[in-house]
Amino acid sequence: MFGRLLRRDGRQGEPVTFDPGAGLVSARVRDENGRPLAGAELVLRHRRTQRTSRATSDDYGLVVCTAAAGVYAVTISAGGYRESVHNVEVVSGDHTALGEVELQPDASLRLPEPGEWVLDPDHTSIRFVARHIGLSLVHGRFTSFRGSINVAPRIEDSSVEVVIDAASIDTAAPKRDEHLRSADFLDVENHPRLHFFSNRVTRAAGDRWYLDGTLNLRGASRGVRLDAGYLGLRSWNGDRLGARATTELHREDFTINWQQTLAKGLVVVGSTVEVRLDVQAVRA
Repeated sequence: MFGRLLRRDGRQGEPVTFDPGAGLVSARVRDENGRPLAGAELVLRHRRTQRTSRATSDDYGLVVCTAAAGVYAVTISAGGYRESVHNVEVVSGDHTALGEVELQPDASLRLPEPGEWVLDPDHTSIRFVARHIGLSLVHGRFTSFRGSINVAPRIEDSSVEVVIDAASIDTAAPKRDEHLRSADFLDVENHPRLHFFSNRVTRAAGDRWYLDGTLNLRGASRGVRLDAGYLGLRSWNGDRLGARATTELHREDFTINWQQTLAKGLVVVGSTVEVRLDVQAVRA
């Protein structure tokens, strides 16, 4: 069976094949300014069985999902935007095009007031993931850190500072942690702290922001961009804001060059480290 996707100019494109008994649903998701919205999630929920199918929009806002024939409730959502809700009937061998779907900002996600917001270490985590011998991922975290978010009257002028105790690295393996603290990796005796400072904040779309700053690690300073998501405000033991952020670091950029190889040149420790932050900050 096959259907046809719409091209960016609205004309029919190449045929797309899918299994017998299934149909195709597509949409082009845009933000409030008409720009393509990447990362939006389309969810099809079967009205009778509650079976779900999911897909995510690409960099051009296109999202495509196949599902068994039937009647579905469709939601299209993205962080910082209100959901768009539709009802569709998926027909075997047919393509249902929702066309252009424009998501509107969620007005309830108000930005924080200007001032200093201090990281709550009990509800904030700084974690990282690295690949080991090409087979598995090693997960770790830093347990001791401090930081603040200084919100400026113009949000783009805000700054973020985080200081991490390098010796607090924890991967739940004492021998490995001891090696990571050594001169082969973090060299905590000579470089006891990791320091990140950002003074440039750029809005991407919806709840997504870019934080551009400098990370000092093991005596080397390099530019780093955090891809951040703003989660909003809550009142609990003070006024709090929530955020999440990710970035990728290449350890060679910070002169962490230790390496061993296995047979056929397979490296023991991957060169790329993914960093993940989950943040709660309390208004000072």
